[in-house]
Amino acid sequence: MIDFVWPWLLTLLPLPLLVYYFAPKKQQSAKTAMRVPFLADFTPYQNTSAKAMRSRLDTLLAALAWALLVLAIARPQWLGEPLEQSMSGRDLMLAVDLSASMQEQDFILNKEAVDRLTAIKSIATNFIERRVGDRVGLILFGSQAYLQAPLTFDRKTVVTLLNESAIGLAGDNTAIGEAIGLAVKRLRNESTNSRVLILLTDGANTAGEVSPLKAAELAASNHLKIYTIGIGADEMLVGGFFGYRKVNPSADLDEKMLLKIAESTGGYYYRAKNLNELNNIYMRLDELEPVEKEKQYFRPRRELYAYSLSIALLLAGVLCWRHAR
Repeated sequence: MIDFVWPWLLTLLPLPLLVYYFAPKKQQSAKTAMRVPFLADFTPYQNTSAKAMRSRLDTLLAALAWALLVLAIARPQWLGEPLEQSMSGRDLMLAVDLSASMQEQDFILNKEAVDRLTAIKSIATNFIERRVGDRVGLILFGSQAYLQAPLTFDRKTVVTLLNESAIGLAGDNTAIGEAIGLAVKRLRNESTNSRVLILLTDGANTAGEVSPLKAAELAASNHLKIYTIGIGADEMLVGGFFGYRKVNPSADLDEKMLLKIAESTGGYYYRAKNLNELNNIYMRLDELEPVEKEKQYFRPRRELYAYSLSIALLLAGVLCWRHAR
């Protein structure tokens, strides 16, 4: 259907008629009566019927142009069908580790060894897309923490920014406390029912001026729940001069610290040793922080004023051209 943003402006439609009938008429003097502005008006071959037809056509064009102009300033819009939209009132921030250790290729994706960040991207993408109704944000951290995407309902943009991230982009070390502190700063003033931070890392806190546990205390005081996920396999084969040997690629992972961070804020700590475990963790998070079922509706709007305005300007141009001949 068509709707108008300012329908009261349509009352301007009869304005030219009001001006014509009620404006004082200009009195012609004898001097002006003697003026001959157009010699053709006094030629014996003047076609009065053609002149009257021309005048009526000009009046019709002017009236149509005025009507279309008033229609344009009333700002017509086309309202589409009502669309259903979930609104959860939850703010969910994702903090992803980009330190140098994330390049360890101890995950298997499509039967190929991939680094830890690639594994996170493959699973987190589906998780973000499922968060209908949540405002989702993205923090990337290494030696420093950066807000890559502020809280937004535009999940597609968040996924794009996550997939464009690269190892080492924020430095080679791991500033877990800085990432939590940044999340608290971005979420503390939001008037929402639930604030959630999902922090993914494969190491220990090796950078930053903020202690992770102190940052967790600050998060708890601001009602920010933190789910921590430790990334990395606990065993892999490494080739050497004397053959293959088993190593623990996650020896630097500080699980005790991640567990304390989660428990102090009312969240949970998870360990993801492979892609299946990581996917199961995200499925569990969907259960712990379910998407709100209540629905709200909105109608998409498309502006139409440009069409009537363009035609009005075209008619005005035609009138100017006719009088200039």
